[in-house]
Amino acid sequence: MVFLVHHADAVAPEIDAQRPLSVAGRLHAERLAASAAARGVRPSAIWHSGKLRARQTADAFWKACNPLADMAAARGLQPTDPPEMIAAQLSAQPGDVMLVGHMPHLDRLHEFLLRTSAGEPRTPFPQHGLVAMENRETGWREVWRVANGE
Repeated sequence: MVFLVHHADAVAPEIDAQRPLSVAGRLHAERLAASAAARGVRPSAIWHSGKLRARQTADAFWKACNPLADMAAARGLQPTDPPEMIAAQLSAQPGDVMLVGHMPHLDRLHEFLLRTSAGEPRTPFPQHGLVAMENRETGWREVWRVANGE
């Protein structure tokens, strides 16, 4: 399984150029991570973009879902990176992986993965949400999702 996570709400760049999570964003990341843990999400690796807001969101999931998971910044998760860059790394990674990144990259990655599955319906990636994806012999498919506020 691959879990795609859009970072939680961050402060505006005028307030802090590094854009840490807002107070509401921290609470949302913790709730979303707890919801994922309740669904049995236990990734063996958590990759984030390296940007502060993504790292802070990844940390909430690391604490709630699997504090033994390898957590690291990974190439290919920046907002404008091509989805093929990280998709190629997913097939070589054993175990479940969580990717914590940004829009529009996550929406493009979601679309790219589903393109490998003929007839798989596509709904845009949820803002500040989580999408669980599974790779089958016929290609990737979305298994479940949690949108912001759910």
